[in-house]
Amino acid sequence: MNYLVNFVINHKSINTTTYSSGAAAALRYAETHEVYAIVLVSAYISDLDDETERESGYFNRPWLWDKIKSNCCYIVQFGSSDDPFLPWEEQKTVAEETGALLHAADDKGHYMNSVFPELINVVRDLIEKFNSAG
Repeated sequence: MNYLVNFVINHKSINTTTYSSGAAAALRYAETHEVYAIVLVSAYISDLDDETERESGYFNRPWLWDKIKSNCCYIVQFGSSDDPFLPWEEQKTVAEETGALLHAADDKGHYMNSVFPELINVVRDLIEKFNSAG
């Protein structure tokens, strides 16, 4: 299941994206829109040879990494090397290409646990940074 939560703050937003294809959606959005921050969880860059992913349209063209970086003040990523669905290499590529602050784990799988305090803390910190930059 994908969750895309937007906290709209003064015409910019913090997009918190969890569970894979929502991360791809946020990255594509950031290619053409300014956002204060994106928090990516289990992000990847290809259709993984899956028909549903292919049909999403997120993976049928090159990623505009420079646009994503220039449109985002902050990019934070959570990824786990033991994700049963996503190759670790693809997760690392997202971090490298976007310059994301990568919170790497080896025991979180696909982050499908309903308890994820690290995510809440990151979003809270980003909101505080935004408010203090005022």
